[in-house]
Amino acid sequence: MKTTMDEKTLKNLKLAFQGESEAHFRNVAFAKVADKEGYAQIARLFRAIAQAESIHSLKMLALRGIVKDTEQNLERSFGTETFAAEQALPPMIAEAEQVGDRAAATAFSFSRDVEETHADLYKKAINDMMSERDNEYHVCTVCGYITDGEVPERCPICGAKAEMFDKVD
Repeated sequence: MKTTMDEKTLKNLKLAFQGESEAHFRNVAFAKVADKEGYAQIARLFRAIAQAESIHSLKMLALRGIVKDTEQNLERSFGTETFAAEQALPPMIAEAEQVGDRAAATAFSFSRDVEETHADLYKKAINDMMSERDNEYHVCTVCGYITDGEVPERCPICGAKAEMFDKVD
């Protein structure tokens, strides 16, 4: 049995993960449109295919050895969010602003600001890993900001009203 994977296979698994993940979210978006337009059966089809694409994505992550124990997963997630907020997104914001694409610049800015809060939540979870804390999380459906307590009257990132937050079960 082979215990190491060659570089080409790892690259292909990463590409496959990206494709399957994009297909998952594309189908979720398509389902929302179909629901809004009154096509319940087609919306269910889109959600079913999205779920299948998610299964494929998770398989690609597992084969790449990305998923570890919870502590390692938290540490990796903290690093990823920090990298996105500090290094990946700022140039994207600058480029969008340079070409005058306000919508993209705003989307990238929301992501950057929210990634910083995600990193903080991961850091808190790492520090509290052994505690008996039971946090309730709410996600802003406009920008992705997460609160681990009370829902704010307005989202601190995008200004959305409290009713735009979804509770995570």
